[in-house]
Amino acid sequence: MTDIEIARGTKLRKIVEVANDLGIDEEDISLYGKYKCKIDNSVYDKISDRKDGKLILVTAISPTPLGEGKTTMSIAIADGLRKIGKNAILALREPSLGPVFGIKGGATGGGMVQVAPMEDINLHFTGDIHAITAANNLLASLIDNHIYFGNKLGIERVVWKRCVDLNDRQLRVVNTGLSDEKNIVPRMDSFDITVASEVMAILCLSTDIVDLKRRLGNIIIGYNKEDKPIFARDLKAEGSMAVLLKDAINPNLVQTLEHTPAIIHGGPFANIAHGCNSIVATKMALKLSDYVITEAGFGADLGCEKFLDIKCRKLGINPSAVVIVATIKALKYHGGVSKEDVFLKNLDALDKGMDNLFKHIDNIKNKFGLNVIVAINKYNQDSDDEIEYLKNKLSDKGIMMSLVEGFTQGGDGAKDIANKLISLVEEKEEFKYIYDLNDDIKTKIEKVAQKIYYAKGVEYSEEALREIERIEKMGYGNYPICIAKTQYSFSDDPKILECDKDYNIKIRGVEIKNGAEFIVVLAGKIMTMPGLPKEPAAEKIDILDNGEVVGIF
Repeated sequence: MTDIEIARGTKLRKIVEVANDLGIDEEDISLYGKYKCKIDNSVYDKISDRKDGKLILVTAISPTPLGEGKTTMSIAIADGLRKIGKNAILALREPSLGPVFGIKGGATGGGMVQVAPMEDINLHFTGDIHAITAANNLLASLIDNHIYFGNKLGIERVVWKRCVDLNDRQLRVVNTGLSDEKNIVPRMDSFDITVASEVMAILCLSTDIVDLKRRLGNIIIGYNKEDKPIFARDLKAEGSMAVLLKDAINPNLVQTLEHTPAIIHGGPFANIAHGCNSIVATKMALKLSDYVITEAGFGADLGCEKFLDIKCRKLGINPSAVVIVATIKALKYHGGVSKEDVFLKNLDALDKGMDNLFKHIDNIKNKFGLNVIVAINKYNQDSDDEIEYLKNKLSDKGIMMSLVEGFTQGGDGAKDIANKLISLVEEKEEFKYIYDLNDDIKTKIEKVAQKIYYAKGVEYSEEALREIERIEKMGYGNYPICIAKTQYSFSDDPKILECDKDYNIKIRGVEIKNGAEFIVVLAGKIMTMPGLPKEPAAEKIDILDNGEVVGIF
């Protein structure tokens, strides 16, 4: 059966019941049908005196075209913890329509471990991303309207972009204002995908509506002739933008197929932005349960590093354990095997590919000082010899491993990792950040590049150096950095799967995100507007005569 057929064959509980089990009254939720709702942020104030649960972060090896199943693993672990009698909850990101209709497909798990209703979550859900799109584009229209009516602020250079929640490479470079109307100033511009918008990052890092409004006002929309920044608050834009986001800032509650509560909220890309769900969702989840399972996008060098260096500073808490997801087929792919041959037994390729896994383990265990367990997402084609070989290699390095079969067995297939995590989260840890906020921008970049990406050094374009100097002169040099690079490699080149210290990472640009309060560092040829593949998933998605949606995977 397909994922969507499995999901439809499962009887869900009414979301009111799920909320009540968490101690949330019906008056504190807004229903979006029978099976999804929003939780009012005021709930946090009511439960703020509760002890925080243990935070468990799920990350992965460097992604491959084969998929590693990080979200599937997160759901399996949460269901597994509930199976052994523990009070667990999920805190995940929202899917973006671009990847759903593109190469990635849905992002609600798979097989017997899914969050539901999967069609709703993968498509419009509760409208959060649409609200972010509207708020982003409202600001863009206010900017151009201000210029049209005389440009009192003296905007000389606009840096704010419009956005859309679709993969559309045609929008990477556009000419705007070509109507020849009086006072309209044409310019070359571009679109971002919505999940790369600073508004998405702001929503995910805001603690409440007051903080949201402050951050929106702090967005830098452009510069005047003196090269001084102009803010969204100068246009009086923050109030109307916040109105569009007043519901979007409230976390969404759904459930897994096994009725484990799942708070799904926010979804910035991990190779473009910081790749984590919202602060408000994670904080609320920590008060509602004893164990919170959350994930960070792509590999541990991207989403996990940003989760720890950006989100944890704001959250004021760090994970008690980190799960690194891998598959034997993906490890062999990293070892040089083609994706057509990954299910053929090959211990040499497995051994070589484990270098990628060991690098991620070293980063989390020794650089960040956190407890680590490796979760192997099992496939039927995995040989016993390969499984045993992998287990022994990890054991030799003192690393715990669990073979997880959640896809086929649901929570029962994750009982082993659930039991191991119960003990692992109690072990001592010595968490530390990769850089200090008071480090200058170049030092921060170089620390991440050398410690996490294993680079020898960093090469900067002249434009990047100029922007670093500008940001530090403006007084924003103490923000954390958010490096935007390919997810497929530790380097800035997606074709170089394995990296040693004999390469330099190339920084082509730097951008200040003053509302989000971090600095985006552009490495390599990373795009903020993805494109569709030759055969997009959209070609297989359809609605039947009876109203059923098909083709989402």
